[in-house]
Amino acid sequence: MQRGQIWLKKGEGRALKAGGLWVYDNEIAQIKGEPKDGDIVDVMDFGGYFQGAGFLNTRSKITVRLLTRKNAQEIDEDFLRSRIDACVNLRKAVTGLQTCRLVFGEADFLPGLTVDKYGSVLVVQSLALGIDRLKGILLRLLCDRLEAEGFPVTGVYERSDAKVRRKEGMELFSGFLGAPFDTKIQIEENGLKFEVDVAEGQKTGYFLDQRFNRLALRKLCKGAKVLDCFTHTGSFALNAAEGGARRVTGVDASETAVEQARKNAALNGFEDRVEFWCADVFDLLPKLEERGERYDVVVLDPPAFTKSRSSVKAAARGYREINRRAMALVRDGGYLATCTCSHFMTQELFAQVIRQAAGDARCRVRQLEFRTQSPDHPILWADEQSYYLKFYLLQIVRDA
Repeated sequence: MQRGQIWLKKGEGRALKAGGLWVYDNEIAQIKGEPKDGDIVDVMDFGGYFQGAGFLNTRSKITVRLLTRKNAQEIDEDFLRSRIDACVNLRKAVTGLQTCRLVFGEADFLPGLTVDKYGSVLVVQSLALGIDRLKGILLRLLCDRLEAEGFPVTGVYERSDAKVRRKEGMELFSGFLGAPFDTKIQIEENGLKFEVDVAEGQKTGYFLDQRFNRLALRKLCKGAKVLDCFTHTGSFALNAAEGGARRVTGVDASETAVEQARKNAALNGFEDRVEFWCADVFDLLPKLEERGERYDVVVLDPPAFTKSRSSVKAAARGYREINRRAMALVRDGGYLATCTCSHFMTQELFAQVIRQAAGDARCRVRQLEFRTQSPDHPILWADEQSYYLKFYLLQIVRDA
């Protein structure tokens, strides 16, 4: 059966031609044929040249999400298997197929789909109508490939509970896909043990993208007094302890996260050196400064302060303030690990904010490292959404 076609307006499709994967509703001149939402359609530019094929959803501002740029490509099981094989091959190379992100949406050319692997359990998030319809076959192919690699899957849990699904005309869903299992799973990362709650934890249960950034922090922590802000379940704090820190304090506003962090500290035998407080970081840092507290290492790993372009200025003020407060707590010659997980905060803007914060704090910064997300979260250069994590290791200098 001939596929429907999306024809672009004259002058539109520039992002698409530069390698992007989305077609927005305001770029479309007409729809030819009678495709239904969720169907595969061909995308044609104003001159009639084929640009790619992808899922249609007229209920979403992102009307088409591209799957392929190959003309007349059938989106069949062989095609989907090739996509899954590419995902697994990359993770096999960069993580050894242990706990990792197996599928990263558009960056893996499977738009709207995220799959994380925690031990032998998969956690899936489906945020686009078209990919949701293929979810079953994609998971079957993924499980088959993992079993062939010697990593059989014992359970699958879906966390498609993000509100963005409503923009696709879909209901939110969270639950087991298949037989139920204990959703509190113990994983290992960087030689440390963590308990992950895939049903109740944030996102899919854990933040896998900071794996190697946590490892990079360790070398600065021997004998150090460390403050880990927005600690969540204690991942940076425990890596600091593993690096030889003499005292680590982790802070988070969520009592549930703090309780989990304490359990994780106990799992690794760090109760004597690591403590966790339930507090609002923005309220706590000024109080610590007033008390004259100083730390050898401060970690800032906040949630995204902006999820839209319109709120970037307000977010920049928030990042500037929190970094200024953190710098004030770092001793002369100590270290600040600071990051943003918003793709709207570009590397250039984030660096500018940090520079301004240093001026406010009357200190100078020396950059030791700049890092991004771990390689199981690949950055597709044509997709700005896939480049979201910016991470700096900085030295704070006062007397030079």
